[in-house]
Amino acid sequence: MPTRTERAERRSDALSKQRIVEAAIEILDAGGEAALTFRALAAHLATGSGAIYWHVASKQELLAAAAADVIERVMAEVVRRKEPRKAIRALAGGVFDAIDAHPWVGTQLAQAPWETALLQIFEALGGQLRALGVPARSQFDAACALLNYILGIAAQNAANARAQAPGADRAAVLADVARRWQSLDAAAWPFVHQVAAQLPAHDDRAQFLAGIDWLLDGMVARR
Repeated sequence: MPTRTERAERRSDALSKQRIVEAAIEILDAGGEAALTFRALAAHLATGSGAIYWHVASKQELLAAAAADVIERVMAEVVRRKEPRKAIRALAGGVFDAIDAHPWVGTQLAQAPWETALLQIFEALGGQLRALGVPARSQFDAACALLNYILGIAAQNAANARAQAPGADRAAVLADVARRWQSLDAAAWPFVHQVAAQLPAHDDRAQFLAGIDWLLDGMVARR
């Protein structure tokens, strides 16, 4: 039987909101949003649901806090970059990596655009676009273009990863897709035939950042 000291330490740990958020992230990473319930969280923390409700009122609030926690780590890397273009690339790459590691974050950002995590990204993009010299009248459109690209590509990449069987060979999967592309009518699908050979060996993250560069090049040119 646990001693009084052990119970006190366990209760103190369960009553820490940060520990609750960390436990929620562990559950989300292991089983996705469906696995996160207050009952599962209470069992994970070895405490009662009431102790959790004292700090977090709902599952949606908990999801928002978990996503914000993940994105805050990305922001910590961005603030160390002094040059705005490098900061935007670091932010984009960080969000890409975060969603790749925590696919549920992409869903949360897309479903709750008013929550803190997405606003953190949006605010950081806006600040860096100002520093880059994008005119004030264009900053909203430019920030939205970058945000939509980052979230769309990162979420799609995470969805593709989840769709594959555990342990699947990525190169073999892409090689099979490339063969399917090459089997199509070349007259009807000329571009698909042209790029099919590049598909198996391409790097998703490098391609993603290349898109960021294209967007930034256009913004600088319009400036």
